[in-house]
Amino acid sequence: MECSLCAKGRQDVFALAPSPDPHKDPSDMKRFFKIAAPVAAAISVGLISSPAGLGQNAWYFFAIFIGVVLGLILEALPGSAIGLIGVTIVAALAPWTLFAPAELSTPGFNAPGRAIEWALSGFSNSTVWLAFSAFMFGTAYDRTGLGRRIALSLVKLMGKRTLFLGYAVMLSDVILAPFTPSNTARSAGMIFPIIRSLPPLYNSQPNDPSARKIGAYILWTGFATSCVTSSLFLTALAPNLLAVDFMRKAGNIEITWLEWFFAFAPAGIPLLLALPFLVYVIYPPSLKQSTEAPVWARQELTNLGPLTIRECAVAFLALTAILLWIFGGPFINATTVALVVVSIMLLTGIVTWDDVVSNREAWKTLTLLATLVTLSDGLYRTGLIGWFATMAAGAMSGLSPNLTIVGLVGVYFLSHYLFASLTAHATAMLPILLSLGLSMPEVPFKKLALMLGLTQGIMGVLTPYATGPAPVYANSGYITSAEYWRLGTVFGIIFLGAFLLLSGPLVLWRE
Repeated sequence: MECSLCAKGRQDVFALAPSPDPHKDPSDMKRFFKIAAPVAAAISVGLISSPAGLGQNAWYFFAIFIGVVLGLILEALPGSAIGLIGVTIVAALAPWTLFAPAELSTPGFNAPGRAIEWALSGFSNSTVWLAFSAFMFGTAYDRTGLGRRIALSLVKLMGKRTLFLGYAVMLSDVILAPFTPSNTARSAGMIFPIIRSLPPLYNSQPNDPSARKIGAYILWTGFATSCVTSSLFLTALAPNLLAVDFMRKAGNIEITWLEWFFAFAPAGIPLLLALPFLVYVIYPPSLKQSTEAPVWARQELTNLGPLTIRECAVAFLALTAILLWIFGGPFINATTVALVVVSIMLLTGIVTWDDVVSNREAWKTLTLLATLVTLSDGLYRTGLIGWFATMAAGAMSGLSPNLTIVGLVGVYFLSHYLFASLTAHATAMLPILLSLGLSMPEVPFKKLALMLGLTQGIMGVLTPYATGPAPVYANSGYITSAEYWRLGTVFGIIFLGAFLLLSGPLVLWRE
């Protein structure tokens, strides 16, 4: 039995202890840090004097870009909000960030007007609207039930093991890739709407702990596969065709479809064959197998009955889009095709305008991609990309020709962290690196050009904004931002390492 004096003493001690503040939430401090850290990083970098040969405005722009990237990693706010804030800050401070002193001193130069034009320019980018349309395709698949029917068919055929589904996803991209020059159209527009219907069949839901059950594995496998096929086939990625044109104009060399394929195949084919298993090991699903799933899927397909008219209409429109994406390039832009199909869906009532307006993930992706494309353009506009490439090439002087090529490939690959578009990266940086190669007579130009071009697809795996399909998968709710950055780094190392070790010798040592 406790004495009264001891009880009183214990009460006095507790009375001295501070009582918990009911208004103080630990999550508030965590959010404050996530917001403060990117701001502090941007200010810290901005306080450093610009390196020799680089304008101070370009350095200030780079400081803001660093803050944006860190904000995307920490997820202080939704990614689309961070991108919008970054663009707004640059536009508001345009005389010190976006424009060089020489531009500002030009008679009649309207800095505020030019700044807002630049800030909104990303919203006119075709890839941005193609990615947005991919969500509308997914909405049509969901509303009509076609996506569920296709997903059930996959589960019926290969659903006993999660790994088998991974290989089914990989094969679907391989079949489409040689004929689809837009990886956004192929991966985000064709494959994503279908494979997104798979996880819920296994009770794996987005924005939920069950996302890792199977959904995260399926979606990352689909995205990573599109990066490999984009490098394997010359016609699987529009920037590949752009790169070949740059090579032709810069060094008067021709690279054929087969030459491109056989150069990347020693790395590309093993990567594709191993990829579903690699993801299975590195980013494992918690559900490994389900013998009941195929039986259940067969019964569900029976319950669905025959295809409905609305499902047939969506299938016809999707097939039409695929054919135009494959063969209609000379006549109609891929984004125009997507927007025409979305318009027809609206006119026929397959999707409603409320469906479009209420699709939060679609609008978030559009805003994120548009603002990051704009910020990437600013890096080129301010001269930072050209300065960076020249400095990197200068640092490699004295190396052997092959090591110089490997070094420039590494620079080209890793610099993609600065870009939100493969096309923008190729347009901004490839001509600079090709010109540097021409200025070094000891470096075989065709080998350098081919090695640079072959990395364009696989570098898309690096970040949640690296290529058109990336934000679509990143905003699916199955892969968190932190996981995306980690996986991007891991698979970026795997992809680049496999390319340099397996394809590199074939390209560099041949006559």
